[in-house]
Amino acid sequence: MMKGALIAALFGMVTVSAQAAETLPLDAPIPDTVPPGTVLRIGGLHDLELKLSGEADKLPFKLEFVNISAGPPTINAFHAKALDVGFSNDVPAIQAMWLGLDVRIIAVRLRKDPETPAFQFGIAPKAHIASLADLRGKKIAFSPGQAQGSVVLRTLKQYGIRRDEVELVELPSNGNSYLNALAANLVDAAPLTLIPIKRYAENYAKDGGKVLPPFGIKDNPLILWVRAETLTDPAKAAAIKLYLRAWARSTAWIAAHLDQWIDVWYVKDQGVPAEDGRFIETQLGHPDIPQDWTNVIRDEQETIDFMAQETGRKPFDAAKLFDRRFETVSGAAFSAVPH
Repeated sequence: MMKGALIAALFGMVTVSAQAAETLPLDAPIPDTVPPGTVLRIGGLHDLELKLSGEADKLPFKLEFVNISAGPPTINAFHAKALDVGFSNDVPAIQAMWLGLDVRIIAVRLRKDPETPAFQFGIAPKAHIASLADLRGKKIAFSPGQAQGSVVLRTLKQYGIRRDEVELVELPSNGNSYLNALAANLVDAAPLTLIPIKRYAENYAKDGGKVLPPFGIKDNPLILWVRAETLTDPAKAAAIKLYLRAWARSTAWIAAHLDQWIDVWYVKDQGVPAEDGRFIETQLGHPDIPQDWTNVIRDEQETIDFMAQETGRKPFDAAKLFDRRFETVSGAAFSAVPH
């Protein structure tokens, strides 16, 4: 029994040591080899772009795509450890840190020379709002912890309107919640983006609904982000590095094959008319995936400081959000593909 117990104890020590060795420090180099059986769960709908570009077939591990892209669902999925990589704008990552969830940004996508800002305010038919200066005393759709919430707060600040001079109506920004609230006059104004801008103007102009012209609020970057804990798994970290390169190359492929992308994705997959698909792509502007995050981190610090001041949160160092081991990974892959 003593001999068996000793062997068991020694085996246990080896197992613990092996497990410890499998933990990757957050400042260690990312491995290049992905072990067999590795699975990466990706939020958003990037499977089609990887398939069309041929990048999906090059990855030596399994990808599982989950239809989660908005900030709050991504945070919930991270809490449940049901998602490895999220895709959203940058504000949810800030919100996650304030909620005690340690996350890291691993890739950034910017809009390069877009024709218009990403957001415009939709106005309800009975709101009697001629310009953004008329928002005082009005009900405004508000999504805390998302880019739409930041846009609302920045707009109020720009026009010298205090938060207690408006009624912020909390609504999820995904789906048609903003459009439905505007159409029903449940809110007077809501920040809209992409196709909702076009659809609202077309469908509700006859009732008095309208979309105000673009205004000077800065756009939020799109990010790929993860729980910090995910990056301590060397298999996941290595797979993420390869996935980021594939994602960046597929992004460049779309920019170079826009007509094909609109036909396959918008028209055939989503049932969106080709002209609407082109409108969305025009709004998005030509993509840019930078290799240097210096300016991105600077802008993120400004966003953190602003949101902290407006929401009563404690500001933190923006650099904590970024895992700079990945700084050149996607950007270099993007730049290497003609687009």
